[in-house]
Amino acid sequence: MRGVGKLGRFLLIFGVLMLGIYLGTRVYTAISPRSEAPQLQSRPPESGQPVTEEHAAVFTFTVKRPDFSLWSPQRIKHYQQSLSAQLPMPVALLRIPKIRLEVPVLEGTDDLTMDRAVGFIAGTARPGEDGNIGISGHRDGFFRGLKDIREGDGIELVSARGTDSYTIDRIVLVKPSDVSVLAPRARPSITLVTCYPFYIAGSAPKRYIVQASMNASEPPR
Repeated sequence: MRGVGKLGRFLLIFGVLMLGIYLGTRVYTAISPRSEAPQLQSRPPESGQPVTEEHAAVFTFTVKRPDFSLWSPQRIKHYQQSLSAQLPMPVALLRIPKIRLEVPVLEGTDDLTMDRAVGFIAGTARPGEDGNIGISGHRDGFFRGLKDIREGDGIELVSARGTDSYTIDRIVLVKPSDVSVLAPRARPSITLVTCYPFYIAGSAPKRYIVQASMNASEPPR
């Protein structure tokens, strides 16, 4: 009987230990900046059905560690400092395969948000909606790779409604005061905004605009 008691205590201690390891792994996965790309936690509605609270998907945040090869040292420092801050869940995930970019889209364009990710521009169409979706990023960080893309390259935007594919059809330089590029276009679109030139000290005098229209095979929502 004494042997049975020792076995029972051993099994109890072993079970508690395994539970602790499991919970620790879950917590690490949720907060680690090196974790894999966000995944939707709930199933999107059927095509044509409205999005309800039941279907509202949430990203687990964050994507894998960025490729810093093109980043400025100061931007890398700001990104690393931002990791200690608690930020809201992403509203979308932006992918540009040509430049191997995969970055969360967060609400707003304040300094902290733009240090950690790219920002959704208030007043434009929201990810998953019809219209022109405005997204802003730093020229010496996530969006520096935009210098290497061309018309015809693809963009993907993952949101609670699923993944939408776009093709770049316009690249233009504008003044910082020119917000006409954020107006609705003929088809549902994405407009990416960053400062220009990409390599310059101090304030940049222009804005580098990349616009992409939703592929014809994907009907407007």
